[in-house]
Amino acid sequence: MEQNLTSDHLIQYLYKETSVTETLAIQEALMKNIVLREEYEELFAAYRELPKVTFRPSPAALRNILRYSERTALENHV
Repeated sequence: MEQNLTSDHLIQYLYKETSVTETLAIQEALMKNIVLREEYEELFAAYRELPKVTFRPSPAALRNILRYSERTALENHV
């Protein structure tokens, strides 16, 4: 897999979105390929700089979602 690795693969690995097999292949490639390792380190540094956001919907938004869910659940059972 090493010769086919792209930045997209590294980003998926960074966000833990790879399968176990892909993860092992990428880790092995990172140990063997210094150019790939440097690219990963650049991506990781950029990742650390991204703001960490958490989303907290307003109580009104939650009520609207729950109301919609109740309404559509009832419609589906009729």
